[in-house]
Amino acid sequence: MNREEIKKILPHREPMLLLDEAVLNEDGSATGFYTVRGDEFFLQGHFPGKPVVPGVIQCEIMAQSACMMFADKMSESDVLPVYTGLDKVRFRGMVVPGDTIRVDTRILKAGHPLYVLHGELTVNGKKCMSGDFSFAIIKNKEEE
Repeated sequence: MNREEIKKILPHREPMLLLDEAVLNEDGSATGFYTVRGDEFFLQGHFPGKPVVPGVIQCEIMAQSACMMFADKMSESDVLPVYTGLDKVRFRGMVVPGDTIRVDTRILKAGHPLYVLHGELTVNGKKCMSGDFSFAIIKNKEEE
């Protein structure tokens, strides 16, 4: 899937849409890709003269990549994927401008609307981050 196809699944939009491409694999796992351009909002001031993608942004990229596994549930216009937890997250290498991030995610437990997954973020085959995370797909209620 390219960016426009991803937008049909995810509610995220620029500047928070952090996937360039995504693939739903035959085994049910998902793989997402994002190339760090260097002009992203999250690099401004993190760190001056030595930009590094913040860990929380890496976690967000991981979660967005996972949503490809739930395209059928996410295609409804009135739902939102929301983080419910992070566990065993480890950062092993820096991600910098020019890097193409690959994120592989797989389901550990599923019970709609709650899902527990594992993800690994790599750059050029080197693991930079991994962790387990959970999220829920909830109805987007309008404020009354």
